[in-house]
This record gives sequence, structure tokens and C-alpha cells, in this order.
Amino acid sequence: MFTDLGTRWNVPRMLRPLLRRNYRFLFVTLLCALVADGMWMIAMVWQVIRMGGSPTSVSVVSGGAAAGLLVSTLAGGVLADRLPQQRILLVLEIANAITIGGVGVLVLTDAVTVPTMLIATFVLGLVSGFYFPAYSALVPRLVSPGELLAVNGYESAVRPAASMAAGPAIAGALIAVHSPGLALVVAGCLPAFGALSVSRIRLEPDGALGDGADGHEPGHPLRELWEGVQYVRRTPWLLATLLFASLLVLLVAGPLDVLLPFAIKDHAGGGPSDHSMILAAYGFGGVAGALLMASRKLPRRYLTVMMCLWGVGALPLAVYGTATNVLVMVAAGFVLGVVFEAPVVIWGTLLQRRVPRRLLGRVSSLDFFVSLVFMPLSLALAGPVSHAIGLTATFVVAAVVPIPLAAIAILAARMPRDELEHPLPEDDAPVSPTVNAPPAERTVG
Repeated sequence: MFTDLGTRWNVPRMLRPLLRRNYRFLFVTLLCALVADGMWMIAMVWQVIRMGGSPTSVSVVSGGAAAGLLVSTLAGGVLADRLPQQRILLVLEIANAITIGGVGVLVLTDAVTVPTMLIATFVLGLVSGFYFPAYSALVPRLVSPGELLAVNGYESAVRPAASMAAGPAIAGALIAVHSPGLALVVAGCLPAFGALSVSRIRLEPDGALGDGADGHEPGHPLRELWEGVQYVRRTPWLLATLLFASLLVLLVAGPLDVLLPFAIKDHAGGGPSDHSMILAAYGFGGVAGALLMASRKLPRRYLTVMMCLWGVGALPLAVYGTATNVLVMVAAGFVLGVVFEAPVVIWGTLLQRRVPRRLLGRVSSLDFFVSLVFMPLSLALAGPVSHAIGLTATFVVAAVVPIPLAAIAILAARMPRDELEHPLPEDDAPVSPTVNAPPAERTVG
């Protein structure tokens, strides 16, 4: 019914999932979480500085979130496949509200300390590690398979806009008016509203969950995690993509985060404002790429298109290493954002459509964990490598090497044959206006 209305009223393809009641509530929950994260990021930093903290203190407190993520991500995947995801998200939103709001109260009463901020940041990292797999596993129950590309597209666009633009802007305004404490108290109210929103989702029982309804009894958590690892190992397209993605992070993260400021300063004579402009161009490009992909149908050659985009997508990095004009770097940043974010939309859709639902939480957490593990290594290696071979050569290597890696992944996993054997036609099956019936589980690998 909703898809028919969306077509009749010429609602854009990427907005049609919002016609579904249950998904609207989940989307509101996501928005609340993202804006609160952005507000916490700014308020936390300025509160530490306000207490006389050094750059090292800020770094240590910020690192608490990464530590929490590493600890909880894999466990979050197991939990998402064992318990109702809606219940998990409800508990996590309440935990976010208590943690952020509690720190805000401590700030307003001058009772907060740097160790307290570190503990809170670690807790929020733990929450994020549990949040992502549960959210990813719940989405396919709320929309039809044909709408997942649109969902992943505009969510990919909304995430940076909410967490890196709206959240920091609101926090900055509240800090200017009063203090970081006020920003944190307001930020703590957002997850509370998100908890109320997710509690209003109405779902039918899902036999794909590990509750014994489909004959699958949950076992030991480590055995459950190993089952997810084994599924990835036995699924060529999934294993090849994860291995490629891990190497891509290793190649790209360090040059982008560590070496780009030096390229701006040494090659183009730029400064911090130019760096911000290039990063903003990358962000706008990412939004454009995600929305462009969300407005289209899933490509018939979805694996090949995804891998080719990622393979050639790093080429603008060579511009960072060779350009002597900031505007050229800005243009390269925009192109980089477009080409990198578009295949992310395809990837999220493939996980939700091709991975069996009872394994989706674990597979999503493995995907997230791989990125977390290789990013610090890339950051650590970027400096020594650039000293050894030069700044320009480091960027050129990061730009070119992904192309043969993508080709190897495509050929090794026989992706062209796989995507033809497992077509993903658009399926916009109607749902009830009150209860979204879960789409049929796909078990192909």
C-alpha cells in the first residue's frame, strides 16, 4: 500500500521507506543517537580543556571510545543475533541518556573529573559497539528488500550531517550561551527521546532470530561468534570484500588522517582553514554519492560495480600528494567522497539482503571490527612510511594499489558469476501501516 502511494504521489525512491510507521520510529531513534554523539564529542573536548587538561588528556579521554568499541563490537554482533534488536536498542538508548546526562549534571555541579570523563567515554564506546549490529539487523525487518538500498543511501548521508554538523553546531551554541554542562544535559535528553521512539515500534515475532523458533537454539557466545566467522570464511564474495576493505583501510586511513595536513602545508602553502575546507568537500561528496546511489536501483552487477568503485575511488589521493593548489585538493576531496561513499551504500544493502538474518548481527560486527583493527595500524605506519619513501610516493601508493587489489578480489571470489547466480530484484512488497511484516529471509551466500 505504502509503495503504491509513494509511486502515485511521486515520492522519491529514497524517501519511500519513511512512509512505513515502524521505520520512521527507528529513524528518529538513529537521528537522536547521532546528534547526541556529535554534541558529546564537542562538549567533552571543551570540558576537558576547561578543567585545564592538556592535548594528551584530550587524546586519552577521546581514546576511551575506541577502546570501548574494540571491546564490545564482536560481543554486540552475538547479542544482536540472540536477543530482540528492538529491546537491545531501547536499553542502549537509556544507557546513553544516563551516561551523557549524568556527566552533564556533574559538570554543572563542578563534581566532574578527567577520569570520570574517560570512564563515560569508554561506556559510550561500549554502547556504540552494541548499537551498530543491533540496528543493522533490525532494519531489514522494517522495510522491503527493494527499499534497503534507499535506506542505506540516505542513512549514509544523514550520519555525517547529524553527528559532524548538527550535533557540534548545537553543542557549540549551548557552550557559548552557558557551558559544556548545559550542552551535555541537553544531549542526554536526546537518547531518552530515542528510547521512547524505539519503544513504539511494533513487530511480529521473527523466527529468524536465535530464539529457538526456527529450530536454532543459541549456544555458547564464543561458539555463536565462531559460527559467524565460519560463515564469512565459506562465503567467497563476503570474505574477499572484507579482506579488500581491511587492506583499503590500511592503505588510506593513515595518509588521509595523518599526512594530508603536511601535504596542504608543504605542497600548497595552506593552513588549518584549507584543511577544514578539504574535509568539508569530502563530506559533501560523501553525501552526494550516498544520495545518488539511494535514488537508483541496485545495479545488476552489484558486486563488480561496488569493487570497481572502491578500487578506482582512491585515485584522488594521488592529487593530494602532487597538487600545489588548495582548490585542486578541494575538488579531489569532493570526488573522493562521492566515489568512496557510493559503494558503502551497496555494501550495507548486500549485507542486509544476502546474509541470513540470524547471522546478520555477527557478520555486521565482524565488518565493523575489521575497520577498527586496521585503522590504528594505518595511522601508526603513515609517518614512518612517508619518511622512508616520501610524502608524494606514499599518497601515490595509497591511490594506485587498491586497483589491482580490487581486481584480485573480483577474480578470486568469482564475483561476476556470483552476482548473476544470485540476482537481487527490486521487491517493494506492501506492509501493514501498523506492523511491518518481516521480509522473507534470504539464505544465499
